[in-house]
Amino acid sequence: MSKPTQTPPFAATRKAIAEALAEIDGLLPGSVVVRYMRCGKAGCGCKADPPVLHGPYIQWTRTVQGKTVTRYLSQEQLERYRPWFDNAHRLKDLVTKLEIASLQALETVETSTPPRRPRHTEG
Repeated sequence: MSKPTQTPPFAATRKAIAEALAEIDGLLPGSVVVRYMRCGKAGCGCKADPPVLHGPYIQWTRTVQGKTVTRYLSQEQLERYRPWFDNAHRLKDLVTKLEIASLQALETVETSTPPRRPRHTEG
């Protein structure tokens, strides 16, 4: 009779995460904010009480080679690229979950298997 194969700990979790990662087809890193601002003109409505601010200004900010880069987007561009911005957040979340599942698997295996002494070789 053959010995049943043992499934590695958290294998199903890691497989599900890998499948979810495979579904991501594109992503855009960084953050998107929508701003309403005041200008510098003295008689402008943005200085009134209550103010009528200028905007919306949609800003996509990310880091490129250690420098912050900001690009303004139209509402149409934001709607078109929103799935890619969402995918970037989803990717980070999935990678974190994969790390946690892998660490838990390692801890499960390491605590159930006694540590082996390293072999010393004489040279």
